[in-house]
Amino acid sequence: MLRSAAFSALRQTKAMSGKGPLFQAARAMASAAAAGEETVTFDFCDKTFEGYNIEIPSRTVTMTQSEAIKLYRDMQMVRRLEMAADASYKHKLIRGFCHLCTGQEAVPIGIEAAITKEDAVITAYRCHGFTYMRGASPVGILAELMGRKDGVSKGKGGSMHMYAPNFYGGNGIVGAQVPLGAGIAFAQKYKGEKTCTLALYGDGAANQGQVFESYNMAKLWDLPVIFTCENNKYGMGTAAGRAAANTDYYTRGQYIPGIRVNGMDVLAVRQAVAFARAYAIENGPMVLEMKTYRYGGHSMSDPGTTYRTREEIQHMRSTSDPITGYKHRLLETGVATEEDLKAIDKQAKKEIDEALAQAKAIPEPDGVELWDHIYVKGSEVPYLRGRVPEDVHYYSNVA
Repeated sequence: MLRSAAFSALRQTKAMSGKGPLFQAARAMASAAAAGEETVTFDFCDKTFEGYNIEIPSRTVTMTQSEAIKLYRDMQMVRRLEMAADASYKHKLIRGFCHLCTGQEAVPIGIEAAITKEDAVITAYRCHGFTYMRGASPVGILAELMGRKDGVSKGKGGSMHMYAPNFYGGNGIVGAQVPLGAGIAFAQKYKGEKTCTLALYGDGAANQGQVFESYNMAKLWDLPVIFTCENNKYGMGTAAGRAAANTDYYTRGQYIPGIRVNGMDVLAVRQAVAFARAYAIENGPMVLEMKTYRYGGHSMSDPGTTYRTREEIQHMRSTSDPITGYKHRLLETGVATEEDLKAIDKQAKKEIDEALAQAKAIPEPDGVELWDHIYVKGSEVPYLRGRVPEDVHYYSNVA
């Protein structure tokens, strides 16, 4: 059982490199496998995976106990991060668009656990969890949401345009990230890298022509790309069945194999993505469908209850919550005790509360910075017009 020494370190280590003690300790413990750390095995039920023109992943997964704990910790961090964003929006600290992934935490956490930092990820605008898992700090994410100068995009991108190493956003145009993801995979193959790209999109984007064009090109060139549909059952306020003649999204690659995954199970997501990654690097594209669910509306401006019932939402919370379900598995297997997990919950809340306070104290960018990051330095035009004809900015380094 993972107990006193590890959890004592978790509680005592101070925050480093923009992330808190649990992150540092979890990362350190991940290397313990080489020193013979105990492992734990989890089993999946028969309905966890469904395959299309391919065998499904193994229904058994084994990992170190520290890896198992880190999955729980990461989901709690993302849940708390989104709760902080929700509260900040309601207090008018965040303006404009804001799309939360509360309920869908198993997807970004499971994906990151299955890939390497050299692999690439690109997604749509429900991107806060992915940004965090790719290496951005909670302070940087919350500051960006509030338009502060130390945000991950210098306060200019907001909720939909966040980036991190080998994370290409956060894209505001529905479906536009799918062909971009195929392009990233093309670059990986062209350079001879043994890496892959996950190009994520929602069920609301799944009917777009550019998705199928990307499928075609990826298969023609056997690109190492995993097309991943996050099917949360609703494209904005439209139920999937009202918009798509075929809601088996994992089969819609036609000539590309696919797997449907229980996207509310972080272990299933991890297992499926690891399987798909190995396949894609050697054989070419694959389509994954993550069956998941968002508790909130499409965005903060959507109450989320005009096209579905409160009873439906509560049923999903009580029967399929990714954090609660995984917590039960950790307790059943003896990986951790109730007290251990409560300590993680408490520490995650503390870290996000501190990050929120820091983000609030960061000032907004200076007005002059509006003209920065439009062109690569050295390639600027002589001048650029602003909102009105009289508002003109001249670039001093342009002859």
